Amino acid sequence: MAETIRIGVTGSGFMGRTHVEAAKRSPKAMITAVAEGSRSKTLAADYDIECESDARTLIQRTDIDAVVITTPHHVHVEEALLAAEAGKHALIEKPLATSLDDCDRLIDAFHSRGLTLAVGYHQRFRQSNQTVQTLIAGGAIGTVRCIQMAALFDIQALRDDEGFGGAWNWWNDPRSKGHILNSGPHNIDLCRWWTGQDICKVTAHCGTFRETNPNENTTMALWEFSNGLMAQFWSSSVCPTPGFENEDFRFRIMGDDGIIDANPFGQIILGKDGTTEVVYEQPKVAFDDASQAFVSDGRMQAYTDQMSAFIGRIRGEQTDCGSADDGRAAVAAIIAMLDSSEQAAQISL
Repeated sequence: MAETIRIGVTGSGFMGRTHVEAAKRSPKAMITAVAEGSRSKTLAADYDIECESDARTLIQRTDIDAVVITTPHHVHVEEALLAAEAGKHALIEKPLATSLDDCDRLIDAFHSRGLTLAVGYHQRFRQSNQTVQTLIAGGAIGTVRCIQMAALFDIQALRDDEGFGGAWNWWNDPRSKGHILNSGPHNIDLCRWWTGQDICKVTAHCGTFRETNPNENTTMALWEFSNGLMAQFWSSSVCPTPGFENEDFRFRIMGDDGIIDANPFGQIILGKDGTTEVVYEQPKVAFDDASQAFVSDGRMQAYTDQMSAFIGRIRGEQTDCGSADDGRAAVAAIIAMLDSSEQAAQISL
């Protein structure tokens, strides 16, 4: 296998540019081309790479070994199947797909061809979250019993920032199903990754507030895990600015012997034996500043390390890159939350 893996990216928006930059930074990757979106020509010119008009043409290029898919959620399955048919590995920005049937189609298509299918869980590569994993694995707080989470922000603030560009129309597309498909995968994956447990039951209430949108934009849910862990999840994309301090991505973790108060974009605090200690503080992550988002090492480090881990997975190495099964697990829990709200019932996975 070649020393570097040649990468093509579908999608030219915020995440498309992020992965192009990550491929440029990774010593194991070479960014080759980009396709689709109103900003694709500009993105290609900025990185001096090729630009294709559509995903099929990009995927069929002979100078591409793997594809990173950053298009709207409902397009993932179509583009990933094209990649599998063309013998290309794929990293799909979360979610893996918008239904379990589509997740299974993708898993089968890549597995049957011996190709790598990975999911963009870049939070695994942020040192703040790695610190939490190390603490839990080392027994710092004993057996984890409860996790309370908040994932709250105001999408209007991003829409009003001209630096990010784009119309964000896919958020309101019924095929995208809901904001929870955008926010939920990271929370679900971190809980599974940290604890080694799977979600087995969910109870949820979903709603839509402050905007005209056919999709869910706010969810409160309870999750039960395979070994008895319980979790509470509050997600919203319409929490009015300025929001609640440090509640844009927050985890409060309770174990038998202590607690962890984790803000992956800020401090990781360990509480034990009556005292608290800041065990790690994340360098600034410029995820909400268009002028810094693609040049800040604080933000780009996790995506660059994920790109290298994805390439390691292609080469047969064991890495922390999110697997297709990890992606399916998140979609299963999210569909269960939407079903639970609609049916006013607890759903078993």
